[in-house]
Amino acid sequence: MSMELKDPTKIAKAKKLIYAVSIIVPIAVAALFSLRIDGLDFSFLPPIYAALNGATAVILVFALLAIKQRNMRLHALLIRTSLVLSLFFLLCYIAYHITSDPTPYGGEYGMVYYPLLVAHIILSVAVIPLVLLSYLWAWTGDYNRHKKWTRFSFPIWLFVAVSGVVVYLMISPYY
Repeated sequence: MSMELKDPTKIAKAKKLIYAVSIIVPIAVAALFSLRIDGLDFSFLPPIYAALNGATAVILVFALLAIKQRNMRLHALLIRTSLVLSLFFLLCYIAYHITSDPTPYGGEYGMVYYPLLVAHIILSVAVIPLVLLSYLWAWTGDYNRHKKWTRFSFPIWLFVAVSGVVVYLMISPYY
């Protein structure tokens, strides 16, 4: 399943692309928060993107189980599925936030909600290059490097996916 990206020049180009994406995506998402498109109602999206996060978390756990059973084909399929779900999450998240006013949290558990939200946001930015580099190393067949990177990227990705669901559940009464 390893790709023909063994050429160091191609790997260097792929890494540059990963770094660019890792910088551009968070900046673009932050910039889009100042953009507001009126006349579109995407208020139905938060439970959908929370479900995408939840599905990502579940699939990540199954991907871990698959690789522990040495089922690399299933593992690769599940990781690709998690990547696609994460991308769909991002698109839904952006669509909602550029068409909706911010929802203030009004619950009594702000001392839990806000630190969780901040950790979720910071780690969702940090996980982008970690996951993409982990994927690159698997794609190139450098499984030793893949394993080293995955030790960091997997728990962070799983935390981001699970905390996204928890943040949604905590704020959902205030939509």
